[in-house]
Formats: sequence, structure tokens, C-alpha cells
Amino acid sequence: MLCHVLCGVVLTLSMVGCSSTEPSEPLTDITDAATGLFNVSIDHGGTERTTLLYVPESYDATTGHPLILNFHGFGGTSSDHLQWADMRPLADRDGVVLLYPQGTLLDGSPHWNAADPGGDNKSEADDVGFVVELITQLQDQYNIDSNRIYIMGYSNGSFFSYYLACSASEYFAGVASVSGTMLDDTCGATHPMPMINIHGTQDSVVAYDGGSEYPGVESVLDIWVELNQTEAAPTIETLMDGSRTVEHHVYAAGESGVGIEHYKVIGGEHVWFDMTLNDQDTGELIWSYLSPYSLDSLIQQ
Repeated sequence: MLCHVLCGVVLTLSMVGCSSTEPSEPLTDITDAATGLFNVSIDHGGTERTTLLYVPESYDATTGHPLILNFHGFGGTSSDHLQWADMRPLADRDGVVLLYPQGTLLDGSPHWNAADPGGDNKSEADDVGFVVELITQLQDQYNIDSNRIYIMGYSNGSFFSYYLACSASEYFAGVASVSGTMLDDTCGATHPMPMINIHGTQDSVVAYDGGSEYPGVESVLDIWVELNQTEAAPTIETLMDGSRTVEHHVYAAGESGVGIEHYKVIGGEHVWFDMTLNDQDTGELIWSYLSPYSLDSLIQQ
């Protein structure tokens, strides 16, 4: 399901997850503020971890740039996820640096740990530590605006994004979820945080209404309504993606100035959605919502 393109398309330095994989370069070897797409590695706790790094041609070392981390689903790879959830056009336009990190293997399948260590965790991998170390090393090489770091993901990558937002909120200005949910029914974020959620009503992998081990979408929205102190009832606009109906739920910002948005894709399945609403694809919808927010001022004027 994850690989929607053939290996060999557009990637420049390496093909993570494809048969013709080239070695990763240490992040510290990317010098002179190079632009383009790179497969890089860092040493975290004695383990080599890798990520795809995209630095737009518009990168300017004299100014801070926003950073987006986008996490693949269970069994996926960073290279396949880049092709499926390709945000490079908007990165070029808006000067955004992108990271598509690679999860570690669990019984042969890449994954992310999306809860505190314990029964909910799939492995012993220190994924939160890896992400923090990755951001820190990237900031040593590039001028990243530490107040404008955003996280998002698909499926298991979405679970992990929520976990990062709630357990390491001091690093992140906003979070987005596509076809995913939370493992916990509370969020310990230390500041209000914009959240956008896109989910299909016919998702057979992560059910819209939830399951015995995770809350449904409405319960997740309730958690974030409480965190951000938004209006409890959303305004709902009906949109059309071709013949498909999408309900756009907007929870107006409360005292914190931070709102919530949810796109309920009627009949939508377990995918990173290939849809267009108001001339924006999924990545554009997410970025247009999150980009006005920053960590320190909440809403950029």
C-alpha cells in the first residue's frame, strides 16, 4: 500500500527502502548549507539512524527556516513516504526544510514507538530521543527557526506525532495526523498547540470510531479541545473532492488563540489522501493551517 511509485524516481543521493540503496552520509558531512535531497544518518545511543533531508533551493543561511518532520506508517520507508506525501513543492515556495525520518525494524517492519515505555511500546527503540537529537544536529548545520518546528505523520507515524506533541511539546509548534490516532487518552503538552486531523470514515486499519486499544477520532478531538480550550462545538462546512464528500470541522480558538481542524472524509479508507480541496492537496491543507502558528507567539501576525 505504501509504495505508489517505482524506485529510481527523483531521489538524488539515495533510495531508502529500494533495492539500489546507497550509503547514508553523516549529517555532519553535509557542508556549505547544501540544498537538495540527501539521505543522511546520525549516531543516537550507539545506533545509526537515518532520515531523508530536503533543503529547498530557496534556503538562505541568514534567516531562520521552518522545519517539518513527516513520519511514515508501520512497515513503510522514508523514501516511499516522500513519494506519497511529497511536500517539496511547498517547501521550495515557502523555504521549508523537510525531514522524512526512518523508523527502526520490528520483526522486519519499520515502526515508531508511540507511547511511554511499557505495554503500548512496540520495541525498545528511543524514537523520541532520536527525533530530538536529529533536530539538534540539523540546527548545527542549518538555520532552523526553533519556534517553527512542525510534526505530522501517516498511520503509525501519526500515532507517533501525537505522542511527540504530548511528551516533547517544548520542541513543536503544531501537529497533524493523517489516518491515525492516539494510544493515550490524555495529552501532557505544556502549551496549547494547533492540531489538524484528516481521517476516513471507512478506515479498516485505524477505525474512525476507535477500538479496544485506542480512542476514536471524536475522542481525540475532545482531548485537544480541552488542551487548547477551544469552542466545544465545531462549525462544519461540506466540501467536495470530485464525487467524494469531505466534512471540514473547525473548532474556533479559545483563550489560547489556538484552534483545531478536522477533515472527515466520508467513505475514506486507510491512506495518505490523494485529494484536492479548495485547490489544495493534503500536504497543502496541513501546511496552510499550521504555518501561521509558532511556538512562542502562538499565532504569527
